[in-house]
Amino acid sequence: MAGEVTLRATLARPYLPAQTAQVAYVLIEVQPTQVVAQVRMPVNVGFVLDRSGSMKGEKIERVRQAVSMAIDLLDAQDIASIVIFDHRTEVLVPAAPVTDRRAIKERVARIRDAGGTRIAPAVDRALREIDRDRSGAIRRLVLLTDGQTENENECLLRADDAGRLGVPITALGVGQDWNEDLLIEMANRSGGTADYIARPDEITEYFRNTVQKAQSVAVQNAILNLRLVQGITPRAVWQVLPLISNLGYRPLSDREVSVPLGELETGAGRTLLVELLVDQRPAGTYRIGQAEVSYDVPALGRSGEKNRVDVLLTFTNDPQQLQQVHPGVMNVVEKVSAFKLQTRALQDLAQGDVAGATQKLKSAVTRLLNQGELELAQTMQQEIKNLEQSGQLSSEGQKTIKFQGRKTVRLSDMDLPQE
Repeated sequence: MAGEVTLRATLARPYLPAQTAQVAYVLIEVQPTQVVAQVRMPVNVGFVLDRSGSMKGEKIERVRQAVSMAIDLLDAQDIASIVIFDHRTEVLVPAAPVTDRRAIKERVARIRDAGGTRIAPAVDRALREIDRDRSGAIRRLVLLTDGQTENENECLLRADDAGRLGVPITALGVGQDWNEDLLIEMANRSGGTADYIARPDEITEYFRNTVQKAQSVAVQNAILNLRLVQGITPRAVWQVLPLISNLGYRPLSDREVSVPLGELETGAGRTLLVELLVDQRPAGTYRIGQAEVSYDVPALGRSGEKNRVDVLLTFTNDPQQLQQVHPGVMNVVEKVSAFKLQTRALQDLAQGDVAGATQKLKSAVTRLLNQGELELAQTMQQEIKNLEQSGQLSSEGQKTIKFQGRKTVRLSDMDLPQE
């Protein structure tokens, strides 16, 4: 064990009632250590930028500024390419090492708005540029658009291509007139993320974060395996940091499941919440399972390294022990519960069940207020009024719910003791 990654498992409730079947929640933290803190892998990033007529004015100017800033974060070990699109596609900067920032930024400064919106051909061209380099650099594709596109199915096929090539797409929508479900699905299929930029002046920060996160990747091909004893059944695996999402899992056997984690960023890592169904047991302390993470650190020549941690659970009849909870983990459980309610509300609405959607959003608001998520709760309260009055959500409100609801967990919420 080389010590590049730490692994911790923390139960929401360390004591469960004996002789009772129940649900247990385990928070699992997978975190790169200081051993890899200074590792800097080369980055291969392709920018795919909407320059259609609707980008006119502040949006296109902010895009030019954001790309120039991102280029300043890269150096000669990194590769950059820029593809711009309206109803046509143009390779503004072919993929090449970033040795002449000034020349790249001069080309960026000449970007002008014109035409309609066709995303798929631009993504296809950008992937070909990125794939010209086979050095093992960390790959990213940053897509920014403000409009609806032709042929959405083609976009999804290109996202599948990105996933096969190991190019996560950071799909960013700015303004109101774009299909958030399309961008989310493109991100999911490629192993990337999607986000909503409400104001053009936020574009620069999103580009900065994307590049810096790519530069902080040191650990690759991380996989979490959960080996559980008889009578313990996995029900769900949720990622809670950096964003809430249902990861799912792949069964390896009756009592072992695998969760691909992929790349890990230094200073961030991954935090998961595992829901387990626990059969009844007599009083006593038991090892209910083991978590194991395997990973590679190419920059240090490390491959197939592993770290393991046992998960112990005590069953008791002591009322005082049964009252004990870990507040930080329970807080995460509540935030995931609120996210589930939001997701189900949007599903109800898509199926025409306005009453069901309204009720679930009201329940989510209660949980969010209890957690101090006032801004998101206020947005939901306004959207509940919209549902009650018109039977639909506003475009802005729907985007806020879909994207902000995934960001409610923060490191400070967990308040886990450091070892």
